[in-house]
Amino acid sequence: MTLSPPAGAGPGRATARHPFLDHPAPLAFAHRGGAADGLENTLTAFRRAVDLGYRYLETDVHATADGVLVAFHDATLDRVTDARGAIADLPWSAVRAARVGGREPLPLLAELLAAFPLARFNVDVKAAPAVRPLVAAIGAADAWDRVCVSSFSQRRVEAVRALAGPRLATSLGTRGVAALRLLSWARLPGGGAGRTGAGRAVCVQVPERHAGVPVVDAAFLRAAHRRGLQVHVWTVNDRDRMMSLLDLGVDGIMTDHIETLRAVLTERGAWPGAG
Repeated sequence: MTLSPPAGAGPGRATARHPFLDHPAPLAFAHRGGAADGLENTLTAFRRAVDLGYRYLETDVHATADGVLVAFHDATLDRVTDARGAIADLPWSAVRAARVGGREPLPLLAELLAAFPLARFNVDVKAAPAVRPLVAAIGAADAWDRVCVSSFSQRRVEAVRALAGPRLATSLGTRGVAALRLLSWARLPGGGAGRTGAGRAVCVQVPERHAGVPVVDAAFLRAAHRRGLQVHVWTVNDRDRMMSLLDLGVDGIMTDHIETLRAVLTERGAWPGAG
């Protein structure tokens, strides 16, 4: 049985506006491949998620000093690898020697796209130098239908859109998210795409709360869905919060705890192939 949003949650889930979103919601995203095991953003992590049945993988990109696009979250290698230094200051020849958890190499985004040709990738572009290599990598793999680009930087989202055009899916930028939250509080009807930037985005990807202020609630979902935007929430690792958000009617959840989310969706008959 597939559960519908409860009464009061506003219109049903948004219709997919791009091939990236062509799977039935709610979508399950393996955040950094499933970061809970300590091998985040590695081929091993992503392969484990795919083997569990995940169709959506979330990752991040930085560019090395010589312009090589690496799938990695932090600006520096220090936290999760056995090496040190800022990726932007190091050549690929140095970065490729680093090992996540002391044993796993950093993959290139191009390697991930090639290794998992049926998976969809949500890519957070972490720094301006990564914008052009990212668009080039997507183009080289002809992966326009299976990549969505997001960023905490409005400027980076706009730069990607300018280079790639409408063939690439992007999430709503930070200014658009703030505008959408304000519109939801004002309970304005649909429209207002110019104020939110919804005309160029296919989804909005947000935390449940930010700086103590609720972001995702029934009013926010109504405002997003009326503008044709799916709502994906990150990073949700608690089973009860997953259940509450699914009951609310969110369109996707990103998690580090990929077994937990898979179990929750399977119980609800919403895991791909369940039932």
